[in-house]
Amino acid sequence: MSSTPLSDVPGPDAIVAVPVRNEEERIVACLKAIDGQEGPGAERIGVVLFLNNCTDGTEALVSALVPTLSIPVRVRIENFSGAHAGWARRRAMDAAAAWLGDAGNAGIILSTDADSRVPPDWVARNRAAIEAGADAVAGRVELDAAEAALLPPSLPARGRLEDTYDALITEAEARIDPDPHDPWPCHRTAIGATLAVTRRAYCAVGGMPEIPLGEDGAFIARLLEHGLRVRHATDVCVTISARLAGRAPGGVADTIRSRCEEPDALCDARMETFPRSVRRYLWRRRFRRMHGLGALAGSDGWARAIGIAPAEARRIASLPLGQAIAEAERASPRLAYRPIGPRQLPGQIRIARVGVVAIRLGLGLVGIAQRVAGAAASGRAVSDPRGSRI
Repeated sequence: MSSTPLSDVPGPDAIVAVPVRNEEERIVACLKAIDGQEGPGAERIGVVLFLNNCTDGTEALVSALVPTLSIPVRVRIENFSGAHAGWARRRAMDAAAAWLGDAGNAGIILSTDADSRVPPDWVARNRAAIEAGADAVAGRVELDAAEAALLPPSLPARGRLEDTYDALITEAEARIDPDPHDPWPCHRTAIGATLAVTRRAYCAVGGMPEIPLGEDGAFIARLLEHGLRVRHATDVCVTISARLAGRAPGGVADTIRSRCEEPDALCDARMETFPRSVRRYLWRRRFRRMHGLGALAGSDGWARAIGIAPAEARRIASLPLGQAIAEAERASPRLAYRPIGPRQLPGQIRIARVGVVAIRLGLGLVGIAQRVAGAAASGRAVSDPRGSRI
């Protein structure tokens, strides 16, 4: 079904793709938020709803709501026994790409979830980042405040610690190994509830990975490996559900529930100890410079240092930069991620606060980080390079 005869639909240049499964309680709020977009280009927005395997009243609600919206909507309905999150998001975004393709190889595909609510300037902010030079934009998310208040207090408390530490290591990364297309301040969230990508970039990387879990993060990684410009925009933020019973296995709801059940579950993979994180970022910076100079193929010292065999090193050296970095980190046993647990977060935050000050001042990065780590481990007070005590 479609809200308007396709021949009468104007040619939007920004299509929001929404995979939908059994969302009768939330789809109305989701669609009204998209319909309420403001700012430049708000009149050029379209929506693709991909209803898959719905067994509740979602389809009937959508049928009644779509004709009342001010934006053109295309609805696709499919039932598939092998459905999963990556498949559904891929189908929704492919339909958006096809719609844009009707007017040529241009436009923006945006992704959000049926249980999310985007702010009124969501499309405008994504559009602005792309007009500034990004090929894709990854936004941030916040839990619905009313729903989050019903969670065990330990869970939001852990979330705040993780957010604090993530911001610190992200700043360290952005300053040590800067990406001119993604300068500090930035973040490292990659979630399907707030993604935007040009149609050209989407097609260039073969679309959304059709995998059961983590398709959003894999998509961002694929873009970076292809040398495309990804902006992790701090001013793009979407409200997501804090429910414990989700629709996609391994999604946000499963993560929240598992952390309620296992309070000591490890943090995300990139949350390593601060000294280890700093060493990783320094390695990337050196690797990037060697790649730019064409020096990787002429020396195997870099490969020996991270435990990569000569034949594999030669293969990696021949790859484009983004792929080379990703392949080196996958191949190296010494660059395997070693995430910390929640009990380590307070100590690592103290270390990182001092380390980030050192990085801002351009001091000896690894030495400072290791000195601070040793002091923290022994329980001594730690002084930052400006003389204050942490």
